Amino acid sequence: MKERPNPVREKSYEFALKIIPFCRDLMERKKEYILSRQLLRSGTSIGANVEEGVNAQSKKDFANKMSIALKESYESRYWLSLIRDSRLATQNEIGNLLMNVQELIALLTAILKSARSSIS
Repeated sequence: MKERPNPVREKSYEFALKIIPFCRDLMERKKEYILSRQLLRSGTSIGANVEEGVNAQSKKDFANKMSIALKESYESRYWLSLIRDSRLATQNEIGNLLMNVQELIALLTAILKSARSSIS
């Protein structure tokens, strides 16, 4: 049986796949290890929490995992903005990643709103 498409699952996984080489490049090219590791951790954590949420044992557990994924999305946006504004990467290098994480924030916010209303 084929699984139904899950946009947040797919987008968070694709985001992680883009974050990995971006962070690797920052480490190798700019010798920047602290911010890149923080971004790598938060950027890959989004999808891990979405995956846990998809397989949650209850609606409350689902909402909790999606809430953590949303927090990790905000954190990733912060690190990306900091990397851009400190000129470790250009707007061209980082713009697509910022757009992707903003899409994740919007999706996760909508999912959480719906999940929380069904719990109450």
